[in-house]
Amino acid sequence: MSNFVIIPDTACDLTKDLRERFGIEDYLHGIIYYPTGEEKKISLDWDDMTPEEYYDSMKGRTALYTTATPTTGETIEIFEKYLSQGIDVLSISLSAGLSSTYSNCLNVAEDLKKKYPERKIICIDSMRYSTSLALLVIEACIKRNEGKSIDEVADYINEIKNTIHQIGSMDDLFFLVKTGRVTNFKALFGQMIGLNIMADFNHNGMSEVLGKIKGQRNAIDADIKYIAETIVEPEKQIIFVAHTNREAAAKLLAEKIKETMKPKEVILHTVGMACGATIGPGLCAAFYRGKPISENLTDEKALMAHIIESQKNK
Repeated sequence: MSNFVIIPDTACDLTKDLRERFGIEDYLHGIIYYPTGEEKKISLDWDDMTPEEYYDSMKGRTALYTTATPTTGETIEIFEKYLSQGIDVLSISLSAGLSSTYSNCLNVAEDLKKKYPERKIICIDSMRYSTSLALLVIEACIKRNEGKSIDEVADYINEIKNTIHQIGSMDDLFFLVKTGRVTNFKALFGQMIGLNIMADFNHNGMSEVLGKIKGQRNAIDADIKYIAETIVEPEKQIIFVAHTNREAAAKLLAEKIKETMKPKEVILHTVGMACGATIGPGLCAAFYRGKPISENLTDEKALMAHIIESQKNK
């Protein structure tokens, strides 16, 4: 096995069972600030509360959870832990469009290369977050475990990151009001008619709305049609289905993906605390490798518009 460690951060949502399975030795901890003012390091393993308690606690609150990037000190400590043992470091960070984690890792790497000139430290901006970051990290681990070098793995991740899609729905519009993404009037009207907001990543790695669909069942049907048109070689890949307090919907989506796409594996899990603080309750989405994402999401928006129109004409 190639002698390097893969270091993600707490935005990757990979719990202990998955970290052990794929060989993720360590990760950078961000900071979470509770509505009460309490401050803690973020854990990927739900040490202080269950996912249900976490997302339920966001309902009806005006004060929200907030997060901060891993500290420079912790980044130095974890990188140096492996460099001092003669082990190279491949860091895969939360999108630079959402956090300064990547910039922090670059600065730390630059300093540590002076102390360990014989070692390699490669930092990648994933241009993804949450479960899409998890998927990229697992892809990196698989390649490393196949014997690929740190440079080969880094090149591969940079090559495929614009092919990582998400598709799913967000149905808790009142949480979006709290974060300023939806007006209260639109949220009230949307909740009344069961509106689901559908989104994928744009070319810059940010989540962008593709369309809106009434009803969760219709949203899941649209997910399947969208995945079928955008996925590449499903039989060779692991697909994630993630949710924030929408377990029943996530299980249904996972089963439909298994039936229609015949992937190598579907992993069902909950979005972690780091990204969940911003996403909030109400998400159910699939994450997978597909066709490269088009500029301005032109192709993806046209596809979703066609899917929505075809559902209306049933």
